[in-house]
Amino acid sequence: MNKVQLSLIAGICLFTACNNSENKQQTIKEDPLAAHADTTVNPADDFFSFANGRWLKDNPIPADEVSYGIGHLVDKELREKLFAINDAAVKAHEKTGTGQLIGDFWYSAMDTAAIEQAGIAPLQPLLARIAQLADRDALLACVMDLHRMGVDVFFSGYVSQDAKNSDVQAYNMWQGGLGLPSRDYYFSTTPRTEKILTQYPGYIATLFRLSGTGADDATAKAKNIIALETNLAAASRKLEDLRDPYSNYNKMAVSELGKLTPGINWTQYLAQLGVKGVDSVIVGQPEFYKKLAKVIAGEPLQTLKDYLTFHVMREYAPYLSTPFADANFEFYNKAIRGAQEQQPRNRRALATEQSLIGEALGQLFVKEFFSVQAKARYEQIVENVRAAYKVRIEKLDWMTPETKERAIHKLMAVDKKVGFPDKWKDFSAMKIDRGPYAMNVMHASEWWYDYQINKLGKPVDRTQWDMTPQTYNAYYNESNNEIVLPAAMMTVPGYKDEELDDALVYGYMAASTVGHEITHGFDDQGRQFDEKGNLREWWSAADTAEFNKRANVLVEQFNKMTPIDTMHINGRATLGENLADLGGILIGLDAFKQTEAWKSNVTIAGYTQLQRFFMGYALGWMMTQRPEVLADRLLTDVHSPAQYRVNGPFPNVPEFYEAFHIKPGDKMYLPENERVKLW
Repeated sequence: MNKVQLSLIAGICLFTACNNSENKQQTIKEDPLAAHADTTVNPADDFFSFANGRWLKDNPIPADEVSYGIGHLVDKELREKLFAINDAAVKAHEKTGTGQLIGDFWYSAMDTAAIEQAGIAPLQPLLARIAQLADRDALLACVMDLHRMGVDVFFSGYVSQDAKNSDVQAYNMWQGGLGLPSRDYYFSTTPRTEKILTQYPGYIATLFRLSGTGADDATAKAKNIIALETNLAAASRKLEDLRDPYSNYNKMAVSELGKLTPGINWTQYLAQLGVKGVDSVIVGQPEFYKKLAKVIAGEPLQTLKDYLTFHVMREYAPYLSTPFADANFEFYNKAIRGAQEQQPRNRRALATEQSLIGEALGQLFVKEFFSVQAKARYEQIVENVRAAYKVRIEKLDWMTPETKERAIHKLMAVDKKVGFPDKWKDFSAMKIDRGPYAMNVMHASEWWYDYQINKLGKPVDRTQWDMTPQTYNAYYNESNNEIVLPAAMMTVPGYKDEELDDALVYGYMAASTVGHEITHGFDDQGRQFDEKGNLREWWSAADTAEFNKRANVLVEQFNKMTPIDTMHINGRATLGENLADLGGILIGLDAFKQTEAWKSNVTIAGYTQLQRFFMGYALGWMMTQRPEVLADRLLTDVHSPAQYRVNGPFPNVPEFYEAFHIKPGDKMYLPENERVKLW
């Protein structure tokens, strides 16, 4: 253990010791489920508000947040620990290793005097290069360099496993290049989106004015940029259409790309991007690239240059001086998402650090804050849920024996990753120092680009994680047929793991996370990948038709839900997540029924084991959102809003009716013939 690790852990232990002292004084804790419940609400009418309503009433959204809930409470606990790690690293001032990386990044992010003095200076060499571009060939060469810096102008490109051959890494070309959150913002006629579209030109013009452009020129540039982006948006697919793995898989020889996009020499530019040693790429949306070629050929060169300039400033505005950071906040966080105040610098810096070098922080985090006992508990829960799902598949009356056999084979092959990686990423080549904050972000972005692009032509490393251990989230990777459960996801704020009863844990974790992620392997999208993560038809035609018929019942249920104004949930776009929610509840409950806690049927805090299971699940979605962010996510997110992830699936679960005596006439009641009967 080196000097910086000793210093960091000493600081962490001091923090932990203080917390332990406080806990000794508080010998009795209120039950976490009873503490949040609003018993004035009838659970048969609005279960989400019944289970979480007391907490929601007592905890309004802070001015610097756009939403507030269980994940924020977990993050708040983690922040203090991560701040301690960062502060200790700054003081240690190591010259190499993880401590140097963390300490120097944090120092530059918190050096407000240097950031304010520099203004836009860190971007000036790049902006000067754009200003001097003399033709479209030079412009496209610059575009490729911008991609390496994390500025995805015109299109989006990334490396991932080939959907039809998961043992091979492929370069994917996707639609992109927009400054608004999704293509629908350019065309939606709702009052909220129309208002945002009218504010967008002002934001663009503000960045140009801050960089020294005159007011009239800035306004003209903004108008032209929006017209260009609207052209790209018109050729972009809608959210629900991006979820079809077959229609978004169009493998093409590099030599044939020129036919799709006349005037763009992809052989040359892909080589500049580092895409070497491959003879083909996967184009997600060919029609988008046809339009892109026309935009690049038809727009005035100056407009194209202005577009690049804006996107460079937009991407790096949060890391520049206050006028740029505030302009970014006013538009993206306040106008679009509804935040009232800018978050403190240390929180913004931590969010950036987490996104760029979070796994380096994670190495230090898990040493102190994720016990061996907790890891073992949740690994066993995964196996219990897997076993419950196997039984449920075996009992299906609508699936043919052949497809059942293949489904069980895939289920048993699902890999589980719990807590933290077995092998950590090596950040030693990342160039981080105590210089300009924006430059450190740029260097980190370049490192990540090289990290991804260097996967091409090499064996797939299935040990890698796409989330840090301190992330309150989880995911299913269809190409690896794996579920990944970070340590932080298993946290109930204010409680140690050993203080949580099984009913709560099976609802909170086994259903809403473990079961949810495993079910993703069998949702409308994930089911199309086999046990090795390859996109292929392994279902019979009859089983596919029956699956779609039953899943469509859930589509129609969610299409009828109106979270805000006249805006409906998009049942087709959110189908995968809604199926995973429902499947997670069903198999999580089946797994819970095999535990000693279930068999004991002990009442805790006035609630039965079955009631606590459903309340534990609802705890996982205890959150409220500002109207602005709710409206935004209805256009951009494949997840339903938190309240509907509880009230939406529960009426399809038979045991829910038993637990809370749901009867005809109650708002949560669905007639038997209208319920989803899939798993």
